[in-house]
Amino acid sequence: MTRWRAAVMTLVFCLPSQAIGAQARESITIDSQAATTPFPHFWEQMFGSGRAILTLRESYRDDLRAVKRVADFKYVRFHAILHDEVGVYNEDEHGNPVYNFSYVDQIYDGLLKNDVRPFVEISFMPKKLAFNPDALHPFWYKQNVSPPKSMERWDDLMKHFAQHLVDRYGVDEVAQWYFEVWNEPNIDFWNGIPRDRSYFDLYAHTARDLKAVNPRLRVGGPATAAAAWVSDFLKFTSENHIPVDFVSTHGYADDTTLDLFGKDLAIPMDERVCRAVQKVRDEIKHSSTPDLPLFWTEWNVQGMKESRDTIFVGPGLANTIRQCDGQVNVMSWWTFSDVFEEGGPIPRPFIGMFGLRAKGGINKPSYYAYGLLHDLGDQRIANESKNVIATKTPGAGLAIALWNLVDPDAQGGPRNVDLTFAHMSPNAHLSIERIDQEHGDVLHYYKAMGSPEDPTPAQVEQLNRESSLSPPQQTTLHDGKLSLTLSPNSLVLIKVRP
Repeated sequence: MTRWRAAVMTLVFCLPSQAIGAQARESITIDSQAATTPFPHFWEQMFGSGRAILTLRESYRDDLRAVKRVADFKYVRFHAILHDEVGVYNEDEHGNPVYNFSYVDQIYDGLLKNDVRPFVEISFMPKKLAFNPDALHPFWYKQNVSPPKSMERWDDLMKHFAQHLVDRYGVDEVAQWYFEVWNEPNIDFWNGIPRDRSYFDLYAHTARDLKAVNPRLRVGGPATAAAAWVSDFLKFTSENHIPVDFVSTHGYADDTTLDLFGKDLAIPMDERVCRAVQKVRDEIKHSSTPDLPLFWTEWNVQGMKESRDTIFVGPGLANTIRQCDGQVNVMSWWTFSDVFEEGGPIPRPFIGMFGLRAKGGINKPSYYAYGLLHDLGDQRIANESKNVIATKTPGAGLAIALWNLVDPDAQGGPRNVDLTFAHMSPNAHLSIERIDQEHGDVLHYYKAMGSPEDPTPAQVEQLNRESSLSPPQQTTLHDGKLSLTLSPNSLVLIKVRP
């Protein structure tokens, strides 16, 4: 483990000395008096998770509380609140609708008890309400993706659902939630014909139903995969006077450019999400409702070579935050937990799933990355470097994220960085935290343990203890400067006190 030498002020992260000298140096100036822009923490306000019924499990709630401690998120989104396993819709022997919100109440009560509000994705179709009861998606839990057999019965369900929520939680509470109509209707999660027009009809009915219960309820869409349909959706809602309070869509770093942009483009995976965000933001600006908020309700970094379990996520996340800042209101990481069953129960930890915590509640490097980036300030200092986010913190301090991003299929070496701090005390005190192969990377501890498929609670506790980040290392600037060497895919947080 590297030791810190204040007299030299060169910080080396687990690298041999011959590798350090061979690398070019990058110089970055951080001016504490430079112009700033607001920097709301749009990347940690909401997280995704699997499906509604999972929220009743203690493992899910344990993970929710753990992620809440590092990211303090406010909303969670999940599929299938209307799935038959939640029991919302049935019909009696005469074919009349029967509603049961018992599990809905337990689901939402559990979230609110943990100070997290639902971002309500209205999906999927109860089988007895489905036009095609056999239209089952291939996911393990076999949700129905059919349109309703009767739009009047769908309207009645939506009004009863919304009214129940208002009656139980009060309109002042539910007005702080968001209601998103369906999930990715442009692909196989919706089999209306044609997909776009049949979805727009479903959206129109649902939005009007919710607003009929109370106009303060917030509704949006189209919740599409790969940033699709937004212009057509906004044109439809405008021409038909359909309420829409926000735009939502999805995009992942490993989506193809053909899916995201309609043509093959030479855009690196690390830039695709934010390029798609900018595309959709422009579509909103050129619509009749140019000020609608944009919620990116699913995203993640590229997942090749099971990279979502590795330290790659830290710089991948930071780099996306840097690019998307100012373009999007909320980005919802898919997902906060590997309590997740789209392909069936997770067989063992670390199979490249989306979550911040692996099976059993094991903290991944992404968990620690969210914790570091949570400590960035809420005012961003302009900087041209593609490897840094500099922010101001209360009390005239600074918080700076710095990284060395190397894609999972690429080879990369260390980066040497010389930081100069302008308009700061030349010997200001600072602290440094980092995630790299020696800090926050649980995988080598897991392998050393023998890679158990079903780790015991004691083993999980040991893994989390061994991989937890060390206390921040304390030092001072030397003549206003700091030199760092970052190993591949390391993420560093520097806090400077005036």
